[in-house]
Amino acid sequence: MMQALLESFAAAARGLPLTLAIWGAGVATGLALGFVIAAVRFFAPAALSWPLAAAVEAVRGVPFLVQCFLLYFGGPFIGIDLSPIMAGWVALSVYGAAYFSEVFRAGFMAVPPGHLEAARMLGISRNQAVLRIMLPMMALAVLPSLANLAVILIKETAILSIITVPELTFRVQGVGSATFAFAETTLVLALVYWALVEATAVASRFAERRIARALAA
Repeated sequence: MMQALLESFAAAARGLPLTLAIWGAGVATGLALGFVIAAVRFFAPAALSWPLAAAVEAVRGVPFLVQCFLLYFGGPFIGIDLSPIMAGWVALSVYGAAYFSEVFRAGFMAVPPGHLEAARMLGISRNQAVLRIMLPMMALAVLPSLANLAVILIKETAILSIITVPELTFRVQGVGSATFAFAETTLVLALVYWALVEATAVASRFAERRIARALAA
């Protein structure tokens, strides 16, 4: 048992850097895409927002596992031939962007219209009002939800092992398959993911306090 645990932790250490890299890249890309999608849906005419809304609902309506299969195994049939790591990053980014966009859109809608009207009465342009009033207020409102989605995405990286991405779960499961110590390897996976989730939660609370202090200054 002890040998299996040691091998599992060693495998987790080998797979953790890739897990963090794909997760970080997926979250960063998902946040950027999600913000653009939300901004277009909120500010642009309906002719542009409706197709984006349909795309968001399509992504949210399909399980992440199925999306990974479609992209990695189905992509070559339409000329999209990606490596496992690239497919994992793209899948995680698109999946995250759909959910991040809904959070950002809710944040835009949560800003009281009176704040922007008051800014216009004071002679502040629309763009300045958005940058100086709407975005800071929205950032503080949506940060807890964004952090929660980031936690969900770091757990979703485990699914990437299905398309042979050599991340944390793939590495540790390899130990389980070789030693048949599935209980030990599963325990190690649970502990590592729990630590990652807790670290993300602590970082999000720190960021939330910093943003709140910056807005109050």
